[in-house]
Amino acid sequence: MTNKNPFEIDFDSYIRQGEPCKKEKSIAWAIATGLQQVDGLTPSKYLYETAKRNIEGEISIAEAKNVIDSYYESKSVSAENVEDTEESDKVSARITEILSEKSFTFSPNQLLLIHKKLVYGVFNKI
Repeated sequence: MTNKNPFEIDFDSYIRQGEPCKKEKSIAWAIATGLQQVDGLTPSKYLYETAKRNIEGEISIAEAKNVIDSYYESKSVSAENVEDTEESDKVSARITEILSEKSFTFSPNQLLLIHKKLVYGVFNKI
């Protein structure tokens, strides 16, 4: 990737050198943030800070998801592209949560449920 986000975590270093648990979490976060970037969305610095806390074991993925949700609920300043980072951050956390589930399987039956789980409630209009 040539246009790297300056806030982005070096997930590869965790994957190469990290403990097994950190490696699994890093892979999930890398996939989640990468999928957002494919859609033209850029995760925020706050998301990467939260992801790092999860990878380091400071907070669980459920706590990371709640922290991200709370961050946007309390955000009083309307900045440019906040809607894009909000969508990217919330969906990244949800993708990571899904990938972290031990029972996760990518089957045709789950495909329909995954999209709803990712975007439901991200914005009031959904």
